[in-house]
Amino acid sequence: MPFDTLRMHSKCLCPCLYNARKLEGVGGCRETGALEVICNEPSPQPSPTGGRGSGPSPQPSPASGRGSQRRPLNAQSPDRGSVLDTLKSLFGERLSTSLAVREHHGRDITHPIAQAPDAVAFPENTAEVVQVLKACHAARMPVIAFGVGTSLEGHILAPRGGVCVDFSRMNQVIAVNERDLDVTVQPGVTREALNEYLRDTGLFFPIDPGANATIGGMAATRASGTNAVRYGTMRENVLALEVVLADGSVIRTGTRARKSAAGYDLTRLFVGSEGTLGVITAVTLRVYGLPEAMSAAVCSFDALGGAVDTVIETIQLGIPVARIELLDELMIRAVNQYSKLSLKEAPTLFLEFHGTEAAVKEQATMVAEIAREHGGHGFEWALKQEDRSRLWKARHDAAWAALAMRPGATSLATDVCVPISRLAECILETRRDLDTSRIPAPIVGHVGDGNFHLVLLVNRDDPTEVAEADRLNERLVRRALAMGGTCTGEHGIGLGKQQFLIEEAGESAVSLMRRIKSSFDPHSILNPGKIFA
Repeated sequence: MPFDTLRMHSKCLCPCLYNARKLEGVGGCRETGALEVICNEPSPQPSPTGGRGSGPSPQPSPASGRGSQRRPLNAQSPDRGSVLDTLKSLFGERLSTSLAVREHHGRDITHPIAQAPDAVAFPENTAEVVQVLKACHAARMPVIAFGVGTSLEGHILAPRGGVCVDFSRMNQVIAVNERDLDVTVQPGVTREALNEYLRDTGLFFPIDPGANATIGGMAATRASGTNAVRYGTMRENVLALEVVLADGSVIRTGTRARKSAAGYDLTRLFVGSEGTLGVITAVTLRVYGLPEAMSAAVCSFDALGGAVDTVIETIQLGIPVARIELLDELMIRAVNQYSKLSLKEAPTLFLEFHGTEAAVKEQATMVAEIAREHGGHGFEWALKQEDRSRLWKARHDAAWAALAMRPGATSLATDVCVPISRLAECILETRRDLDTSRIPAPIVGHVGDGNFHLVLLVNRDDPTEVAEADRLNERLVRRALAMGGTCTGEHGIGLGKQQFLIEEAGESAVSLMRRIKSSFDPHSILNPGKIFA
């Protein structure tokens, strides 16, 4: 599927469109006239690679020539009007049919054409989610769950209309069990809000996809990020779920126990299901004690291969780094310009170590020695909290930094993951492809677990560049698959990688996935068209 990228005025991506409590009225954007919701609050922008920075917001692309698909309300079924009337009577002002709100909930960063739902509901508890599902199930009307809209593969688009369920009002921490190292939260709690809540307990939740995503959305997309090399992904850190099924029935999967041999593992089935099997309304998570010591470092290399070989040897030796991120020289140039750093323009590793003072020192010494053997040039340390925060903010802003390198371009992000032993080969072959292409494309990745991203900076007014971006993406994905890897380490399938899922898993396995979907959702109302058509 060809890439598409959302571009809109920054004032039109404010929290008001996520949170009905902040809606002030209807009108035009005071600077562009583009949207109908009036807002007084600026918002940080979702990053094209899953991060969230304060960078420029993408603008509408005239190149697509297609504009916004403003499908009329109830265009697909005469029953939809009665469903919306029912929900309006239940939710009142918390059910929006405003065109601005609907279109905002029907597009993401990589898809500029709004495929809008018929309405957006803002429930406050599980019982209200049940009401939405029961009404929509009776009318065969689609339901799409929405966190904060930071996913990248079209997960939140509504190609068949329906009701979008925005979880911004279900944002409470339900329970913290400090002695058992677990918490239970509503799906609209964001990862940053959770860590702020936990700050005085000495605990933290480590999964960090870059974006300030919701816990429900992170569970639904099996998110990971910079800390996955040490703490795992959402797959390893979700203990239990509360889920509303397509017909409105409520199930609870898993328990707070750390292991179980009781029946099928339904929790793992829902984690990563992209909202196609059920709507998550509560999540129980593992949390961790804050480490006694943390230190971060930056190390540059003579060649990209040396940086990757350092990562491979570090992981193979079992050194428990907390983060180990790769940025190639092009990305370092972008980060320096955007985040006002002065790093050497060379392939670079960003590292972080957690543990006791002695353990952190030992880990850092071992990795520094490995780096020197592979052409690394010493460590530049960030020991203070403010210095570490500045460093990792620059990493999280990398996508916006890349976009700023080529004004007028759009950022088309893709990712793969390969076995660690094939990482150097995969990255170096990809770099050779990019060196012969006219499209600038920095490489950045959570390479400690074999996952890396390309940020393809494309002029969408030029069809040859769009076609070239598709070609590079296909070569990258098929290279990863040939190496025993996956077509996506963390972005997910959504709309964008459905064909690659078939190539990766095979027709028989995807057919089984379809039968599982049909068993949970026989009328295909839950996020229809995602993962497979």
